[in-house]
Amino acid sequence: MEQAHEKHIFDPVFDSQSRILILGTFPSVKSRENKFYYGHPQNRFWKVISAIFECPLPATIEEKKAMLITHHVAIWDVIDSCDITGSSDSSIKNVVPTDLSVILDNSNINKIYANGKTAEKLYGRYQESMIGKKIIGLPSTSPANAGYSLERLIEEWKCIKSELNIY
Repeated sequence: MEQAHEKHIFDPVFDSQSRILILGTFPSVKSRENKFYYGHPQNRFWKVISAIFECPLPATIEEKKAMLITHHVAIWDVIDSCDITGSSDSSIKNVVPTDLSVILDNSNINKIYANGKTAEKLYGRYQESMIGKKIIGLPSTSPANAGYSLERLIEEWKCIKSELNIY
């Protein structure tokens, strides 16, 4: 598979009440095909979030957006465009970071979390000094992170719910 220059093609999910921002790296091939976040059927993001907030697993894009907004969670990615081979984070080159001010200037974000080590590292490299907020790394929900069971991911990600202090 050859490396290709790819551009992020869908908008962040947030509203003015969003208090937590979760950043991924860049949409996978499946997510780009589905035109929405965490579109690979083996990615555990939606299972983790629905378990944390004790709500039904959303099936449609609209249900996924509604679940996030209801629980004051925003999502986006660190990268706006890059050279990438397939969905491989390790192949990423020539990064253009996203302009996170789109969310940060129009919401009430208190904490920023990274979905995986690559998102955490790239945020630190490209955005942290401009934004002035540290990112909190969480284990990736990607199917490539086979070392974490769904139960272990849910346990690690529960800090998001406790951070909101509204449950």
